[in-house]
Amino acid sequence: MTAAADGATPRPARPARQAPPVDLAALIADPDTRIIVCCGSGGVGKTTTSAALALAAAEAGRRVVVLTIDPARRLAQSLGLEELDNEPREVDVPGIPGRLDAMMLDMKRTFDDIVVAHSTPERAEQILANPFYQTLSSSFAGTQEYMAMEKLGQLRTAERWDLIVVDTPPSRSALDFLDAPNRMSRFLDGTMIRVLTAPARAGGRAGFKFASAGFLIFTRIISKVLGGQLLRDISAFVSALDTMFGGFRERATATYELLRRPGTWFVVVATPEPDALREASYFVDRLSAEGMPLAGLVLNRTHPPASTRLSATRAEAAAEAAAEADDGSPAALVAGALRVHADRMTLAAREQRLADRFTSAHPEVGMRAVPAAAGDVHDLEGLRVMAEALTGPDGDTPTGVPRTRVLPARRA
Repeated sequence: MTAAADGATPRPARPARQAPPVDLAALIADPDTRIIVCCGSGGVGKTTTSAALALAAAEAGRRVVVLTIDPARRLAQSLGLEELDNEPREVDVPGIPGRLDAMMLDMKRTFDDIVVAHSTPERAEQILANPFYQTLSSSFAGTQEYMAMEKLGQLRTAERWDLIVVDTPPSRSALDFLDAPNRMSRFLDGTMIRVLTAPARAGGRAGFKFASAGFLIFTRIISKVLGGQLLRDISAFVSALDTMFGGFRERATATYELLRRPGTWFVVVATPEPDALREASYFVDRLSAEGMPLAGLVLNRTHPPASTRLSATRAEAAAEAAAEADDGSPAALVAGALRVHADRMTLAAREQRLADRFTSAHPEVGMRAVPAAAGDVHDLEGLRVMAEALTGPDGDTPTGVPRTRVLPARRA
């Protein structure tokens, strides 16, 4: 029996599902928050978001270091530094109760430092001079992501900072950063590596003969593909690196577990574009599957209108009327302004539809919409403006629209 048939009152239409707010101000001020990882696809503003959050945390009294992977100099300039390198440098921010340090990952130098720190001087010199190592440390797929994880582990162990903000490497897949430790472990445990290191690992003359026989069979096959000199370089490299393999594996596992501990939070950054939000959605699913703590989504570079009282349709109609009534008055200027507003409302509506689609797929994920800046962020003041957009009260906007949205929610 239907509700109408039995006299029941019809249920009102449900309002559109809205994303919960993200309280980034509370997150960065919480002393239990030790690591924030900003991730997402390339070109969405992860680096600027990371720097703005780090600045806001320092202004809240935290001792913060921001680790960026972006080689562009504009971030260093926005922080008032000539350049960034592989060592943390203090950012001069007058009057803040905390401290802000910044650094840019140099993956080859990080790899070199690991070799020097975990081997004898003679073996380190042998490894650093090896041609295969020089290629691996500067251009091997996945090395940048793994070295970012290594540097994160080093910073956390140092205990100089109570908050580390990480800007993950730019890549076609936002999953590379999470995959790096396991990929390195698989590489170290791979058949090729085990065969190449067999002579070095074998104990005793008989074991060496056995390992050498297996190695010779392998080299006869693979040298036709790789070439004899490259194979000799690889063999020399892995033999010299053999004593470090356990350390690589242990650090990879420890850093991965560090990302799952309480006190670590992931912030997914996206722009209101289908590809970026599709990547963000995929990344949210992966974080959930891996048990990683997700703070929420930053929807960056949105275009909220100056006023939401006039719809795009009404603005277009008013622009047409103003243009037709042009009698020497500034009607043309009024018509132009109305058309600009209509275009902005149309763009905002498109962005809101994309955000709503993401929220429908991930209703549990909080969202914070950040308006696009007028230009590139090139100084501390620009970072402060973005930090305010990231951490300000949810309803404290010029139009009163909550920071979870681009446009007001439609009423049911």
